This record gives sequence, C-alpha cells and structure tokens, in this order.
Amino acid sequence: MSVTEMIERKRDGGRFSELDVVWLIGNYTRGEIPDYQMAALLMAIYWQGLDSNELAWWTEAMLHSGDVLDFSAMAQPKVDKHSTGGVGDKVSIPLGPMAAACGVVVPMMSGRGLGHTGGTVDKLESIPGFKTALDPDRFTEIVHRHGIVLAGQSETLVPADRLIYALRDTTGTVPSIPLIASSIMSKKLAEGLDALVLDVKVGSGAFMKDEESARLLAETMVGIGRSHGTRVVALLTAMDQPLGAEVGNANEIAESIAVLKGEGPPDVVEIVYRLAVEMLIAGGITQDPADAMERLAKAVSSGAALEKFGDVIAAQDGDRAVLEDPSRLPQPANSSELTAPRAGVVTRCAALDIGHAAVRLGAGRASKEDHIDPAVGFTIHAKVGDAVGKGDSLASVNWNDRARLETAMELLEQAWEIGDGPAPDSKLVIGEVR
Repeated sequence: MSVTEMIERKRDGGRFSELDVVWLIGNYTRGEIPDYQMAALLMAIYWQGLDSNELAWWTEAMLHSGDVLDFSAMAQPKVDKHSTGGVGDKVSIPLGPMAAACGVVVPMMSGRGLGHTGGTVDKLESIPGFKTALDPDRFTEIVHRHGIVLAGQSETLVPADRLIYALRDTTGTVPSIPLIASSIMSKKLAEGLDALVLDVKVGSGAFMKDEESARLLAETMVGIGRSHGTRVVALLTAMDQPLGAEVGNANEIAESIAVLKGEGPPDVVEIVYRLAVEMLIAGGITQDPADAMERLAKAVSSGAALEKFGDVIAAQDGDRAVLEDPSRLPQPANSSELTAPRAGVVTRCAALDIGHAAVRLGAGRASKEDHIDPAVGFTIHAKVGDAVGKGDSLASVNWNDRARLETAMELLEQAWEIGDGPAPDSKLVIGEVR
C-alpha cells in the first residue's frame, strides 16, 4: 500500500477501506511511516473528515495498537471521565479521588497539553516524584489496591494514539471531530470501562467553538461507546474564559487540593460535582442525583477524598506532603502583575489568549520536544462580571524567564476587555448528550 496514495485520496474527498486503516495505523506505530507523511494525512482528514465506518475502523485500530486492560474481575463499577481540553481545566484531579472515595473504580488515563489547553499528566508531574508512565501491570496493581490510578499512556497502551496525539499538537490538526473522538475513545475503551463521563468544552477557548459542533462531537463519542457496549454520558460546558483562578501546572495542583479540602473557586467546584454525580449514577452507585451529591460532599468533608488523592500520589512515587504544604510544589522565581487600564466591569477574559500566553510563558508546548516549566503560570483575579478599578490586578504572572514573560504579556494584555455596563449572563453547563 502507499501512504502517498492514501493522502491524495483523502485530500480529494475519497474514503479509506478497513484494510487501509489497519495497515496505516500498524505501520505508523511501528515507525515504518514517517511523521511528515502522517502529518499530511492528518491534515487531509482535518479538511475532509472520516465517515462513520472509517471512524469505527480508525478507533478500533488505535485501540488494538497495543495492550488492552481487563478489570472484569473487579466487582465495583469502572467509570472514567475525560475532558476535550480547556484552559485552567484541572477538574480530573479532584474529581477522580472524590468518585473513588464513593465506591467507583477510576482507571484514569489522561493526556498531556494539546495546543493552548493544559494536560492533566503535565499537571500531575509537577508533584515532586510523581510518575505517570506506568506499565500495564503497575497500572492494574494500583487500581486494585486503591480503586484509582492517575496515569498517562505507557509505551504499550494505545501507542498509536500517543504518537498521533503529539503530532496533532504541532501540525494544526487538533480541532477535528473524528480525530478528537477516536483519540479519546481509543484510550478510554482500552481501560476496560463500564461507563465514561465526558466534559465537552464549548466556546472561544475550546476546540469546539459553538454548541452545534460540540454536540456533534459528543454524539460521535456516545455512539462509539454504544457500539462497544460502554455507557457514555457527555456534558457540554462553557470555555470562553478559564476555569478557576489558576492556569499552569503546579498552581493548578494547589487549586485542586483546595477543592478536595472543601474550598476552591465556585466554577471549578460546580463542574467537579456535576461530573462526579454523573460518574456515580453511571456506575450504579445511586440513581438519585441528590443522594450522589450528598455522598460526594461527605467524601470531601470527612477527608476521605483528600486521603484517596494522597494514596494515589504515594502509590505513584509522588510527595504526599504537598497535600498539607503546597509550597513543596515547584515555585516561580518571579511574579508580575497585569493591571486594569481603566475602571469598569470585565466583559471578556479570553481563555484562548490566556492559553496561548501560558504556552509562551513555558507552561505548555509549542512543539512536542518542548519541556514544560511546572512553576510558571497565571493567577486570575478578575473574570467576566467582576468590577475593577484602574490599576487593580487582573492577573498575577508567575515566571522564570524574562524573554518568555515579554512574549506572553503581548497576548495576556489583549485577553481582558473592560466595559461600563453589566456583563452578559452565562452558565457553566450548556447541555448534555446521553
């Protein structure tokens, strides 16, 4: 077979056969197809898409490109959560321990930052010593012992997606519904789940800019799950401004710890609890949302959820002491303030600009070879609807490299708009797909 012929065929609106897809994914995973050819093919898919059959074959080929986990021997329900990517989206980190403390097994396999959005794996690795690269045996052992694991993709779990994921990040092919859906679902189906809860981001800071395309993505993933006998529920949530007050890596871990202590910003807390309720219901722990909410609140107030996070940190060789002393997380050498140029009401706090600024600052990757600085990021002090005076701080900028700071500030300064009147009303949860 010829990769060039496949690129040309898809470029011109043609379709692949099942044999084409299996051959392509297998040979790319084995290193027999170069990145530049796969990049060209991904761009063709970005423009022309995949039909339902092609998408099913693509997902299946990635799913079986490596090991598949089997937790069928565990009686407890296996439920995971996944986000399509947002700025300041640290939801998975407090959510997993909360659900696990309520009896759900959470074999969570997460990703690294993608484009302007942060990655759960990068955030977790800001905890000193924390290891996210686990082989299948270690992954399984931690799940059986603690009911939860927070890991990245190992070399042998869905390796095709790990390779394609990194390539998409640097070739402008991230916001593609079939590529997003197959990436997420191949990883999640490899976990041997009973159910999956999705957080599909919608807005200017998300890959899906409008509700229609976000709903189509959600429906696509729900359909893939149904075809594999896995229950999938999706919430559509807003991503026009960052979630929470912290954007970065170590600082988002600190904010996640605050949520597990019953604190944290209201928007993060709302999304965490809404998704956790869905996880408990999907797992059959309860069918009553009010009862699920009560169980989750008790897991937090009793300290059980925080303890569960501590168990995971210790099991994955991290420094458990960060739970009581977040200053043990990486700290920046410098901090600067972005101040309001005038008094008024914040009418725009652009997640996209802030996300790109975070990449420039060193909190994300411009290329797949880049190293992340876990200490840098932003603390946001004013969001949409907040009143500010002239000179008030809009955001604190935590930085280590002055050249990076200067390029980041160019974007950060344009992220806020301040008006005279009230900001438009908005809601966090826009819709759902079941």
